[in-house]
Amino acid sequence: MNDYKISAKEIKERVSLVNLLSRLGYEPAKRARNELLYLSMLRNSDSTPSFSVNDRKGTWYDFGEGRGGNIIDFGLLYWPGRSFQEVLEKINAVMDGLHRQPSLNYTRDSTQPKEPHYGVLDIKELGGNRAITDYLESRGVGAISKGRLMEIYYYVENEQKQRNNFFAAGWQNEQGAWEVRNLTFKGCLGRKAISFIPNSEKKLAVFEGFVNYLSWLTTNPFAADSVLVLNSISLLQQGIIKAEGFSHISLYLDNDISGRQATIDFQSALPWAKDCAGIYAGYNDFNDMLVSGLNGVTPHRNL
Repeated sequence: MNDYKISAKEIKERVSLVNLLSRLGYEPAKRARNELLYLSMLRNSDSTPSFSVNDRKGTWYDFGEGRGGNIIDFGLLYWPGRSFQEVLEKINAVMDGLHRQPSLNYTRDSTQPKEPHYGVLDIKELGGNRAITDYLESRGVGAISKGRLMEIYYYVENEQKQRNNFFAAGWQNEQGAWEVRNLTFKGCLGRKAISFIPNSEKKLAVFEGFVNYLSWLTTNPFAADSVLVLNSISLLQQGIIKAEGFSHISLYLDNDISGRQATIDFQSALPWAKDCAGIYAGYNDFNDMLVSGLNGVTPHRNL
């Protein structure tokens, strides 16, 4: 019997993440200097390439999730619920066995990947930047965003120390980091974390992102629920822990595959949580329903 187990060292040294992604059916959308950019396969909501791979270093970074790592870190997120060794075996199987893989002809930098260097330049009240205001109004949450979101002005520095300046609507999480969103980008400046707004001690409303929360608040302006915004499905377990003390939990998660699975997992942990996604049946999320109403399509009502 062959009891040999593939090692993490072998995976990192011999498997190209770009080749693995290609085997899984993902091809880069564009190249930016030394990096390849993909639509993120870790999220279903990515419309702008925000998953960056530096194959020479063997590292990746997901700007939307605010996290990165090596090929094994990717596998642990791509195949959730599998053990470390199971992920190694899965990578090996997808690549049809390491014995079939040619040795890489360069030495990778084995140091831990560094997050992109960025800095917040300024934080302002909403209303001074027409592009941000127009974006929020196009999502149907312009008025309700005042006092809840901020204008965030920031830069991102690439490996050549070149800076590009950006601005976006910002929503703060429990780590003090900013979830930022504009017409073309959705990401996080800092460490990903949930956001919690205390109100009722018994009732809690749960959302994946802050735009869906604001959409719900637009149609339920007098709601007394406390609010939990996950900011990422990857933070579901943190959200479940936060929600444990509430006796009435309303789940407003997306109607896509990851949202439906998150709802199942949430209700498995807290069976009294109510799935409210039927309110926006036929739409991906609460905001899609709201925007459809703005465009002349009558949205479903929460009666």
